[in-house]
Amino acid sequence: MMRQMRMASALALAAAPIAAAHGQATLPVQTINGTRLDVVATGEVTRVPDVARISTGVITTAPSATAALEQNNVQMRKVRDALRKAGIADKDVQTSAINLFPEYRQDDRTGGNPQLVGYRAQNEVTVTFRDIANTGRILDALVAQGANQINGPTLSIDKPEAALDEARTQALANARSRAELYARATGKRVGKILAISESGGGAPGPIIVRGFAARAEAAKIDAGEQALSVSLNVTFELE
Repeated sequence: MMRQMRMASALALAAAPIAAAHGQATLPVQTINGTRLDVVATGEVTRVPDVARISTGVITTAPSATAALEQNNVQMRKVRDALRKAGIADKDVQTSAINLFPEYRQDDRTGGNPQLVGYRAQNEVTVTFRDIANTGRILDALVAQGANQINGPTLSIDKPEAALDEARTQALANARSRAELYARATGKRVGKILAISESGGGAPGPIIVRGFAARAEAAKIDAGEQALSVSLNVTFELE
């Protein structure tokens, strides 16, 4: 009997590290001696957008679907050539839509039934401009080469991580400053940080600029500024 008890104890001890390895170990609960304070603070920085994205393409109509697509392909090749000549890399041009629609006309002479009169072909690409100052000039070239559809631009920051890290540092400083205020008001002092979690904020969505004219040179793009923010939930111990 004693031998069996010793063997059971040995098995239990051997199983403990295995359970810990599988994430089943019970961790000690963190205790505090002072007052818990939860603070939500935000850090915000601004940057000038350095990327513009527009959608551009060609719409053609013809009596037959084949003719509409063929005409569209011819004009779209000219548009793509214009982008290459303007220095836009192939990686910054992405097809976003290819559509073919039948076109009907209401004819009262046939009892009001719609009559098929032709087809409309649409080819659209999304273009990323990494030099916003040249966007208008490039769009002029696209219009000259047959692009008859332009939407956008949307402005954004290409690599926001460094700016977001700056906002995180600022948010933490703001959280500590607020904790100091509460500590002074309650006759305590700020102790250690018990927990930090990040919520909300992050890189802003793109800014959409409306209203391109038929000639792109009439639509000067002003990059302005974008705000990037990070919110932190920070738990302090007040002693």
